[in-house]
Amino acid sequence: MQYKGYVFVMLFSVLGASIINVIIPLFFKDFFDILSSGQEQSAIIDGLIKVLILIGIWSLVQWGFWRIATFTASYFYSKVMMNMTNYCFAYLHKHSFSFFNNNFVGSLTKKVKWFVNAFEDILDRITWSFLPLVVNIVVIIFVLYRRSWALAAGMGVWIVLFIIVNGFFTKYKLKYDIQRSAAETESTAILADTITNHNNVKLFNGYQREIDNYSGVNEKLRKLRRWTWDFDNFFDAVQGLLMTVLEVGIFYLAIRLWQKGVLTVGDFVLIQSYVLNIFQRVWDFGRIIRGLYTRLADAEEMTIVLQTPHEVRDYRYAKDLKVRQGKIEFKKVDFCYQKTRKVLAQLSLIIKPHERLALIGPSGAGKTTVVKLLLRMHDLTGGKILIDGQDISKVKQESLWRAISLVPQDPILFHRSLRDNIAYGKPDATDQEVVEAAKAAHCHEFITSFPEGYDTFVGERGVKLSGGERQRVAIARAILRNAPILVLDEATSSLDSESEILIQDALDKLMKNKTVIVIAHRLSTIRKVDRIVVIDEKGIVEEGSHEQLSKKPDGLYHKLWQLQAGGFIE
Repeated sequence: MQYKGYVFVMLFSVLGASIINVIIPLFFKDFFDILSSGQEQSAIIDGLIKVLILIGIWSLVQWGFWRIATFTASYFYSKVMMNMTNYCFAYLHKHSFSFFNNNFVGSLTKKVKWFVNAFEDILDRITWSFLPLVVNIVVIIFVLYRRSWALAAGMGVWIVLFIIVNGFFTKYKLKYDIQRSAAETESTAILADTITNHNNVKLFNGYQREIDNYSGVNEKLRKLRRWTWDFDNFFDAVQGLLMTVLEVGIFYLAIRLWQKGVLTVGDFVLIQSYVLNIFQRVWDFGRIIRGLYTRLADAEEMTIVLQTPHEVRDYRYAKDLKVRQGKIEFKKVDFCYQKTRKVLAQLSLIIKPHERLALIGPSGAGKTTVVKLLLRMHDLTGGKILIDGQDISKVKQESLWRAISLVPQDPILFHRSLRDNIAYGKPDATDQEVVEAAKAAHCHEFITSFPEGYDTFVGERGVKLSGGERQRVAIARAILRNAPILVLDEATSSLDSESEILIQDALDKLMKNKTVIVIAHRLSTIRKVDRIVVIDEKGIVEEGSHEQLSKKPDGLYHKLWQLQAGGFIE
């Protein structure tokens, strides 16, 4: 264990301070015994001063133990919580693309936060409450046993009974704590989802519906919260009753023992001190146990995420992908979403080095799926995909992604500066390289119009920019990355005609000496590619150049071309 030295020091200090906490009342017992001894006043004063000096010394030692424990804990807690947060971050981002498609952003954020906070709270309860409680109970019963076995037995029986009652109540309440945690996750997820889709909420008149939906979830959460809180209040009342029984019972027993000469006046002070100590500790015990279960319930959701194996993983002996030419081969590729919905069946396709290939076809035919499989967003159901003869399932994912630049249909940017977003694919790029890429993508003009220029923050997901501006930034990012394989997924879909002409020139330069896959619905953007592949639900049905395919009167491409050319293309 990396921090075992710190853990040992912290626990040893807590143990030492807790033991001293039980020892100090013994001196107060002596103090009152001396006070009621009937000796001469000078002798009594001398005795009392000696006892006070000892109390002061032990108190200082206890103070020292607590300070060592708290400062050690500050270092230990902060380091471990940082490591846990980093581990959650790293493990979470290793999950597949489909994992993130199936989970809300707000929900995942909450799970990480609660997981780390749960560790802090659980360790707090164990270190500062549970451990001192155990030490205090053991030492107190031992000291009382030295005074009277009856006192020790009475205290022990009461503590056992108290723990049993606590355990029963806590176990019963646990299932409701888990339900409450799940309801809080659901509430957070809806909040995050509606904030992300705030435009749809307004423009599709969903405001009242979303309020009703959110209110319904929060009403369920309110009922669970009230039930768990009322349950805590009820149990606090039971604890208070048990404590009253202990205090009255233990002092009644003490009176009888004093009557027999077994106990002294100082023993009553000792017993009172110990009873108050026990009350304080065992009252916390119920809260400790319930808090532990609550925090375990809070941490359970992230624990499930951490225990979920990554869907797409590197092969054990994976090597870096080496792209020398850029030849891509799809060999009898099968793919099913969720093992039931077949999208591709026995797809075979060879893309030559530096070839510019366009994929077209009706929606749902599998065009985007082809790109997702090339990027290994999903693992194949069957077949192989090779790049320069290397099976992409046998190479490191990082090296695969390093070899491919993607310009998606709807680029999502970080809430960072425009410079950071353009340089994201090449973090060591100079400012001059960033500017040159921006100029090539024709976004330098609008960037320099901002007061803060390249230091302008674009907002969450890039919302401060228009769709066309985000598209140009994404193209600039791809130009700067300069990967040997380029994928354009409707890369000019958000551009007006004037911008498209400018961008098309940048894309022509970007595509030189690269293997390019273009997905397009606007057929006017692909007339200059080397080869067009038309796919439908059956697979590849046509391939050839624009001139070749547009002359096939019975072909799907010809039909699509006529539909678009008739209404939009001159």
